[in-house]
Amino acid sequence: MASITRLFDFPYHQQEKYNIPDALATKVDGQWIKTSTDEYIKKANTISRALLRMGIQKDDKIAVITSNNRTEWHIMDVGILQIGAQNVPIYPTITEEDYEFILNHSGAIYCFVSDEEVLRKVNAIKGNVPNLKEVFCFNTISGCKNWEELLESGKDESNQSEVDARKEAVKPEDLATIIYTSGTTGKPKGVMLSHNNIVSNVLGSEKRIPFDAGKSKALSFLPICHIYERMVTYLYQYYGVAIYFGESIEKISDNVKEVKPNVMTGVPRLIEKVYEKIIAKGTELTGIKKKLFFWAISVGLKYEPDGANGWWYGVQLSLARKLIFSKWKEGLGGNLELIVNGSAALQPRLARVFAAAEIYVMEGYGLSETSPVISVNDRRNRGFKIGTAGKIIDNVEVKIAQDGEILCKGPNVMMGYYKDEEKTKEAIVDGYFHTGDIGEIDKDGFLKITDRKKEMFKTSGGKYIAPQLIENAMKQSRFIGEIMVIGDGEKMPAAFIQPDFDFVKSWAKKKGIKAGSNEELVENEDVRKRFQEEIDGINTKFGHWEQIKKFELTPDVWSIDAGHLTPTMKLKRKNVKEIYQKLYEKIYPQS
Repeated sequence: MASITRLFDFPYHQQEKYNIPDALATKVDGQWIKTSTDEYIKKANTISRALLRMGIQKDDKIAVITSNNRTEWHIMDVGILQIGAQNVPIYPTITEEDYEFILNHSGAIYCFVSDEEVLRKVNAIKGNVPNLKEVFCFNTISGCKNWEELLESGKDESNQSEVDARKEAVKPEDLATIIYTSGTTGKPKGVMLSHNNIVSNVLGSEKRIPFDAGKSKALSFLPICHIYERMVTYLYQYYGVAIYFGESIEKISDNVKEVKPNVMTGVPRLIEKVYEKIIAKGTELTGIKKKLFFWAISVGLKYEPDGANGWWYGVQLSLARKLIFSKWKEGLGGNLELIVNGSAALQPRLARVFAAAEIYVMEGYGLSETSPVISVNDRRNRGFKIGTAGKIIDNVEVKIAQDGEILCKGPNVMMGYYKDEEKTKEAIVDGYFHTGDIGEIDKDGFLKITDRKKEMFKTSGGKYIAPQLIENAMKQSRFIGEIMVIGDGEKMPAAFIQPDFDFVKSWAKKKGIKAGSNEELVENEDVRKRFQEEIDGINTKFGHWEQIKKFELTPDVWSIDAGHLTPTMKLKRKNVKEIYQKLYEKIYPQS
């Protein structure tokens, strides 16, 4: 076929080159329901025909909101895009107010939802969204139109020639999607991405991914409404990788064992949780087994790519892999070789120990506004350096501004923010997108992210604090689940800390400390003393002015639903500060 220039070209490319029986697979009532490449395309065309019969015009917006990744989302995506309309994916977990804002701001005329909970939220605000004509559901729900009605209406192929004409008319530079950033502050911004923005990013990233084309399996569970997971699914389609959709974050460990994927995407918090579970199991071992387990961990923590540690280390690593790390791999299905990590910086110790176990976590960097990948590691060809976000991908240019900000130029840079020329002009200057991140490019061409420009703050003494650097170091402690460094305009930095409750409770039990509830645990003097020891130890890595002088432990688990984290697990700093205002006043009493 002709070269790929539009997003809907990917499944057709897959059909021509690989034509696999499980292009998409979703678990329904305990069974994996597989959709072949042929059926995927057939159903997408059926949806396109139905949408044309509903009067969908070029540049109409259709919102799609799904709690979990599923086959229907991708069929809708292609069905919408190939008739020149736009897919507006929305995070399922945002507030009803944000639903209302996005549906109005985007001008979506139809909305497709996955389940009852999402439908409830949309119905609650539907009266305030005059442009919204109808809501359809993927699940069968009484009183709601079902997407199967479109499949029925599109069966008649008499208007397929109109679909083909619309498809032909879609240009690479046309708008494909509006991604509403979850935003750590304020109203979501609508990032406009063209077909070419995302296609160029897929084709620029594909050289870094060592897939066995047409034979690999992927597990997809990070939110498809985020451009990170979405771009990766187009990359899977390009390579003929079968995509299995995880049922939920809670069931990922079960799904990994069933699907036995070769690849999946991850975020640091998820990888940390996997590691913590492995360590917890190792701690339960006794005698020689326990000694061997922790010896293997110590070997793994020294890992360097490309045999940099020499032959003797290689001998030890080989033994550790045979005796211990092979069991880790078995626990993750036996075939997992690659986890593509995004969203935030990964702790170097995790990158080392998983690479030692031959489960390579390849860290990358990007933003919604850059479609998203700017750089990514590649374990081949000396393209992997721990503690970095890899080398810049093809066709993308990066320069570091005088203040350290990362600036990016290339075909992946967004068209702009929807209906917001002012913010667009602020973000893109002379063709360079200003990322808001601080970083550096080392002598070997690897990009290293050091902090968020907007998150850096000054103490009242005029010293700059880079909170992410401190937070990432502190999170290496097994006692700390989440942490947020505070102190903008105050005399010294401090922190709110969410303990890793599972680990701390297990530690407390061994020490004979009675603390039943989370509230009792965070108030316990022995627990607080132990946290102080952890912080004192890590503080030594920082200058005196950067050290955490005070901290408060929070009794609740930080979550997306409670407003502590964005859907991609980043801190919502303003929200966290508001939630713990009383603790803030305890740390910084007002005189």
